[in-house]
Amino acid sequence: MLEKIDLNVSMDKQTYKKQRNAYVSQIAALQRKAKSLNIPILIIFEGWDASGKGTLINQLTVPMDPRNLVVYSSRRQLSDDEIKRHFLWRYWTRIPEKGQIVILDEGYYSEVIADETMSADQRRHQFQEINEFEKMLSDSGVVIVKFFIHVSKKEQKSRFKKLLKNPSTAWRVTPKDLLQNANYKTIKKEIDHGLELTDSECAHWHIIEGSDKRFATIKIMDILTAELSHKIDEIQNTAAPEGKSLISAEDDPYRTSVLSGVDMSPSLSRREYQAELKHYQKRLRLLEYELYRRRVPVIIGFEGWDAGGKGGAIKRLCQNLDPRGYIVHPTAAPTKTDLAHHWLWRFWKNIPKQGHIAIFDRTWYGRVMVEPIEGFCTAEEYNRAFNEINTFERQMSEYGAVIVKFWMNITKDEQEARFNARMEDPDKQWKITDEDWRNREKWDQYEVAVDRMLLKTSTEHAPWIVVEGNDKYYARVKVIKSVVEAIEKKFKTLGENNNNSVLHG
Repeated sequence: MLEKIDLNVSMDKQTYKKQRNAYVSQIAALQRKAKSLNIPILIIFEGWDASGKGTLINQLTVPMDPRNLVVYSSRRQLSDDEIKRHFLWRYWTRIPEKGQIVILDEGYYSEVIADETMSADQRRHQFQEINEFEKMLSDSGVVIVKFFIHVSKKEQKSRFKKLLKNPSTAWRVTPKDLLQNANYKTIKKEIDHGLELTDSECAHWHIIEGSDKRFATIKIMDILTAELSHKIDEIQNTAAPEGKSLISAEDDPYRTSVLSGVDMSPSLSRREYQAELKHYQKRLRLLEYELYRRRVPVIIGFEGWDAGGKGGAIKRLCQNLDPRGYIVHPTAAPTKTDLAHHWLWRFWKNIPKQGHIAIFDRTWYGRVMVEPIEGFCTAEEYNRAFNEINTFERQMSEYGAVIVKFWMNITKDEQEARFNARMEDPDKQWKITDEDWRNREKWDQYEVAVDRMLLKTSTEHAPWIVVEGNDKYYARVKVIKSVVEAIEKKFKTLGENNNNSVLHG
């Protein structure tokens, strides 16, 4: 891509002033319109060191309302939280809210290209994850505009010399910057390859000729106004979703049913339960320390019928653990802030650090159960969610996380018995709500949704474990035993592959 760029273009001062004044008013108006339509905007600036990214960002943001604008710079020391999580975590947590503009002054592209410890396969894999990340954002309505500021080796060297001559700016030129110029030709090939791999339909690269800052500024403003105008026109010409239920009890009458084939008879005596629970809790405590030593993250997700035993299973799972090593995330209805972001944002925020355990009481699977039944998402969003979930879990698995997902299954009769028992026990009445009874009336709808969910999202790296939950003793032991077995399986894999790169990034 870079080989074909003519870097000798320029713009005279008079033309620049005239065009800039016109674009300034357009950008301000488009920002206000985008806010009113709740359009999130992500603008990424990449480019050579000393290519003028900071100046160009400043010129672009002058007409913008700073209350709906955030600029992040990657030129800083990474925090411990960032270092010990998947590299996309620090970008997922910074994605724009609806109506907001986020500008990245360098980001994941620079991070991947600059990492000299990566193999070509690792770099290619991370570019694939970047493409997946951007597609998810774009599909959810985020406008992504990507600029690469290009200057020649000679121009870069000249700018470095100018910065070094001034004591006030000399600090900005690092040995790494000078090394980039010395290896310009080689790095240019790597950048070109990265641009090619990540130039997608939803997020094209715009190469900006950076030798003349006036020309570069106007080109950037022109591209941004075109992108925002197109998105605004698209939104204004799209009908609002109806908000109706997407799943009926009559859906897929000949579907492959998972839940109907589950044998709900397994049980344990109290003595068997106490002995096995104690055994597996001890094993899990030892594994927790080993997880920390080996820096392996664990993600445990609980879904199931209301009164299916999630709370009791989580309590026994954590009972003997070091509380510094795990966090339980109860997932309630999304907040206003959650709804202002991509729907996976609130789960990406809570992925565990290396060596820690994250337990989700209800998970991202609400997107394919509760939301389509209650009419909280569109048919397009619902159908897309299965692939988004599988991508999310695959990325976590490839990063090195152990993923364990439980569906806590009980029969309809058992649920009714538990509901009535809660109603009669003053200490447990708080557990039962009108919404629980209302959801029970939709049992057949949920069964269709759950069967579909289990089939579409039970993968090799993140299989579903259906827990026969009519007997609470059996269910609790099966949960903790399954977690132990999953962690031990991961350790065995790590032992067999000493050259693994699961924690890279």
